[in-house]
Amino acid sequence: MLRRKIEQALWDWKNGQKRIPLVVMGIRQCGKTFIVRDFAERAYGKENVAYINFVKQPDMMAVFFAAKDVDTIIMKLSAQIRSCKFTPGKTCIIFDEIQDCMDARTSLRFFKEDGRYDIIATGSLLGVQGYGADSKGMRRRLMSLEKFRNNSIPVGSEQIVQMFPLDFEEFLWAHGMPDEVIDVLRECIKRETPVPEAIHVEMKKLLLRYVAVGGLPDAVNRLIETGNIGKVNEVHRSILKEYRDDMVKYAAVEDKAYIRECFDSIPKQLSKENKKFQYSVARRGGRSSMYLGALQWLEDAGMAMRCYNVTETGLPLEGYVNKDIFKVYISDIGLLVSMLGDATRADILNGRLNGFKGAIYENLMAEMLIKKQQNLYYYHKESGLELDFMVRYHGECVPIEVKATSSQAKSISSVLKHYEKYHVRHAIKFGDYNVGRCGALLTLPSYMEFLLDLSPEYPIFDDIDTDALLKEAEKFYYNCGGETMPQ
Repeated sequence: MLRRKIEQALWDWKNGQKRIPLVVMGIRQCGKTFIVRDFAERAYGKENVAYINFVKQPDMMAVFFAAKDVDTIIMKLSAQIRSCKFTPGKTCIIFDEIQDCMDARTSLRFFKEDGRYDIIATGSLLGVQGYGADSKGMRRRLMSLEKFRNNSIPVGSEQIVQMFPLDFEEFLWAHGMPDEVIDVLRECIKRETPVPEAIHVEMKKLLLRYVAVGGLPDAVNRLIETGNIGKVNEVHRSILKEYRDDMVKYAAVEDKAYIRECFDSIPKQLSKENKKFQYSVARRGGRSSMYLGALQWLEDAGMAMRCYNVTETGLPLEGYVNKDIFKVYISDIGLLVSMLGDATRADILNGRLNGFKGAIYENLMAEMLIKKQQNLYYYHKESGLELDFMVRYHGECVPIEVKATSSQAKSISSVLKHYEKYHVRHAIKFGDYNVGRCGALLTLPSYMEFLLDLSPEYPIFDDIDTDALLKEAEKFYYNCGGETMPQ
């Protein structure tokens, strides 16, 4: 069993005083079903867990049709799921792949108001809910049984938690890395002191392995179980097929071809010197009007990540976004490598990747930022000056440069030399280095990306001394001729 960071969020929800239905969202095959079922069985006991998968059990959709109260739903569920006791206050019900049953999503409102049963739902494509022809057909057949429908997403009746593929730290855990070793890395970045050479060398090897395999649990488990990269290739081929099948199942008919073209073009887009997404790369003569909907679908499905160009190096970054210029990355580094061909994994591990290596390491950084709940931004000028990523770091706008090797970062050097123009005081460069600093530039090894502290600052406000203000108000009236304060 892989150790996952989301487990803490699940326990926090379980131990909370008011447990509204929990919705775990995430890209397909990131491990949602396994972690939710395992958690529920440990937290509630196997006999107190009811599990429904709407993809594998489409007939269960009928349980939620026209059901407007919890008692009706529980009565129908208990008739079909005999292994669960359905005890108020003790039972957890799991709705897996809830995007395939809108009625079940609507029912979360009833469960929240009722409060007797704990609900955990998972969804791979909740961002594109309602596209699927199959689920639409099922719903139309059900709707023919009743003239009136009242179906909606239960705003305010669910707590959403985002789940991602394994990050590098979770990948290290999967390989049995002791927390004490990872603590050394944290201490080195805190003190800005080099990582001990033996640890440094091993971490670089493990990062190459992570880049080659990615963070999808099935691929990681296959690597650990067999040590065979060929078996990892098989897993990724299967997952990519599932993703492309989803494009057919859940996308509107008019969008299907464009979505596939967009997705398949991403590696080629990243191979260019200027990685700005170009519609003509997806299809000769391609235009934004053809592909904007397709890109949004891929983003909503969690398959791709957009990184927007900003026109200024300042905060707030969102205020300087040019929505028409962006790069697009794949949501899992292992999938990107797989899309480049099966032999690419061996090339990475043997250091033979050459020109495309920079694009892969950029994708790795984009993925790390998304897992830290960050929006993606980069800076580019027609003069050629480009900063790979821009982040808010310790209250400042900080550029991040990503190098696959130990080469110089000319754009960062230029920006740091001209504070009066760019207003940048500090910068970070990741690459094939150990920890070090040269003036305003902090250099870090690529394997330390997951340690970057991008937590938002939450200022603490002082209490307002209303008694002191009242005394000042009384003094004001006294100075105005002895008048008393108005009552």
